[in-house]
Amino acid sequence: MMDDQALLRYSRQIMLPEVEIDGQERLLGAHAVIIGAGGLGSPAGLYLAAAGVGRITLVDADAVELSNLQRQIAHGQADIGRNKAASAQDSLAAINPGCEVRAVGEHLLGEALESLVATADVVLDCTDRFSSRYAINAASQATGVPLVSGAAIRFSGQVAVFDPRDPECPCYACLYPPDDSGDEAMSCAENGVMAPLVGLVGCFQAVEVFKLLSGAGSAHRGLATFEALSGHWRHFKLPRDPDCPVCCHR
Repeated sequence: MMDDQALLRYSRQIMLPEVEIDGQERLLGAHAVIIGAGGLGSPAGLYLAAAGVGRITLVDADAVELSNLQRQIAHGQADIGRNKAASAQDSLAAINPGCEVRAVGEHLLGEALESLVATADVVLDCTDRFSSRYAINAASQATGVPLVSGAAIRFSGQVAVFDPRDPECPCYACLYPPDDSGDEAMSCAENGVMAPLVGLVGCFQAVEVFKLLSGAGSAHRGLATFEALSGHWRHFKLPRDPDCPVCCHR
């Protein structure tokens, strides 16, 4: 049960008819795993901690660099050289000390990744490499844990929700079938990215996670893309691929 301080902290959410006390308590009892504590993971993690998600696990093996500070708002000048998961852990805890935040400062794959995702109510893909995205998608499909995927490059961003509990829902591999594309081909380090764009995409991910965990509304269906230079949003239906090597046997 929430005490008076918690009721005051989350009062602006509790007064929403779609959330109320039951929805807030669902948030407080939930566990979100965020893979990537950079441009997307920073705003997503900060807002989910502020909103009252009870447990958040941050996973990132990289260290904070000066070039990250243009967009990765969970980190500051004094964090340069620190592990990103540990740095972001401090930022989330500063916003909401009632949120239990765990930092995993290593690159998880295979059984280790699947074991962690299995403990969560939702997993957020906030990475910028296809190899990581495919691994996270596979763990989501194997465990039945919903995946909220985000990406941003140059002036373009996208968000999609892949929920293995829905028999009609595709997976990330349905959208982007695995091939021999190089990881660096779509990385921010090689192509650049607009600073506020990653904030927009990460916040969109947080919105979808909020709905999944609280029970408010319904998760976004299909693929949403945003072109910052024109300010245009586009929405695409995503059919499930019956021959998808990842989810065809679901």
